[in-house]
Amino acid sequence: MSMSFTEAELDYLKGQTLGRLATVAPDGVPQNNPVAFRHNPVTGTIDIQGRALGDTRKFRNVQVNENVSLVVDDIASFSPWRVRAVEIRGRAETITGVEKHMEHFSGEMIRIRPTRILSWGLDPGRPGIYARDV
Repeated sequence: MSMSFTEAELDYLKGQTLGRLATVAPDGVPQNNPVAFRHNPVTGTIDIQGRALGDTRKFRNVQVNENVSLVVDDIASFSPWRVRAVEIRGRAETITGVEKHMEHFSGEMIRIRPTRILSWGLDPGRPGIYARDV
């Protein structure tokens, strides 16, 4: 199921530990938070865990509205200027009672099933934004 991501995207995601998860509150207000994530090659999803995740607003937001976006980015070079990023839009679900990826994480997870992926700056031979529905 990992076929949604290109090899360059997977390599980039493996080298990053922090992303920014955007969720939507019940009143329609967006919320954006830094989160720990990992790509799950078995399910083809992005799995997010953290400390007391089940007690957070982002967890509650996903329970009400499944539409999310995760951006993972960095600055590869200042001179010449080069940024890299993967944006993953999709539908998320909350899961409880899962195995912890790290000792201090709680047993909750937000799992993102990608519906659209955008990336840029990952392949010098491919300038611009590479976007597609998956």
